[in-house]
Amino acid sequence: MLMLLAAGGSLALMLGALAFQHIGGLPPCKLCIWQRYPHVVAIAIGAVALRFGNATLAWLGALAAFATAAVGAYHTGVERGWWEGPTTCTAGPIGGLSTDELFDQIMSAPLVRCDEVPWEMFGLSMASWNMVISLVLMALWIAAARKPA
Repeated sequence: MLMLLAAGGSLALMLGALAFQHIGGLPPCKLCIWQRYPHVVAIAIGAVALRFGNATLAWLGALAAFATAAVGAYHTGVERGWWEGPTTCTAGPIGGLSTDELFDQIMSAPLVRCDEVPWEMFGLSMASWNMVISLVLMALWIAAARKPA
């Protein structure tokens, strides 16, 4: 039951992300996409757990939840300017560039930047919320793994 609850949490987060993207008009950045992959894995583990529920699956689910929480933590740091993100989705330095080089850099920049916060609630961005909720989901997966058979 705990595994299905944890997998359902990942499903809810994925549906929320897709709603923000397709209904709310907030396209995901590269790091946002990276955070989705472990949720898809956790959902698949939950589906397999319906048939073959065991501790190994629960530990794999915990690992998937930890992976998305880790990417969420990294993304939060990029958004807050604590460290640099991937060069393909963050602003780069402009010092020493000619006007033409600067124009080329602007024109080749991705449309969605990883170092900007497009939405937040209670001071936390979507990446931060993903991290927090995914840590709770990880705890559920671990509780399922430690539950006696």
